[in-house]
Amino acid sequence: MGSAGQNLGEEFNNQINDVLSRLATKQMFQSDWDIAAFAIFFIFIGTVLLMVLLALIHCCCCCCCDSRGSHKKVPRKKVGIDNKAMEP
Repeated sequence: MGSAGQNLGEEFNNQINDVLSRLATKQMFQSDWDIAAFAIFFIFIGTVLLMVLLALIHCCCCCCCDSRGSHKKVPRKKVGIDNKAMEP
């Protein structure tokens, strides 16, 4: 168990050193795949935030309108001929 924990510690240390070296050289993206993944991640986050914003706007603006009675049902007149064959 000691060697497994030591390997895990070394891998963690290597990851931290890699991130710190990228920050030091100011080169966060080493390949085109890194840039693409970063762009897709931020597009996803932006879409989620836009959906939340639209839901909040809908709740704040449209819920107040319903209480005023702006959506009244209009009674409809019957149009057409009654089908006497359908009556019992």
